[in-house]
Amino acid sequence: MPAAKSTPKARPKPAAAEPSLRFHHSHELRARTFAVLAALEEAEDARDHREALADLVVELTESGMDYYYLRALKLAKAGFVAEQSARLGMSGAVKLIGSVSRKFIGRMDSAQLLVVSGHIRTLAG
Repeated sequence: MPAAKSTPKARPKPAAAEPSLRFHHSHELRARTFAVLAALEEAEDARDHREALADLVVELTESGMDYYYLRALKLAKAGFVAEQSARLGMSGAVKLIGSVSRKFIGRMDSAQLLVVSGHIRTLAG
């Protein structure tokens, strides 16, 4: 009977043929993203990094919302009141999404956390 092969960590393959919309973010956030993902992926127990991953997801969400929505208002010169109203609305949405994300991430096991990490890597390119 042949020896069992070790299973490599599961990483989703990018859907190269599918269209996508991605956002630009700071070099600091990119470095932090890869640092959190590497720590999680290299850990003996990925669950030790749930809080850091949840923080990262919230920060990426904030950055994406700013890039997709608030930046467009600035570029369109929609005005201070429109920008502030949108910022207030986005802030509420990010808080809600962050709260939900933290709960789900906080309940994930190591294998699930590795899948999330792999997905973020495919988005980060």
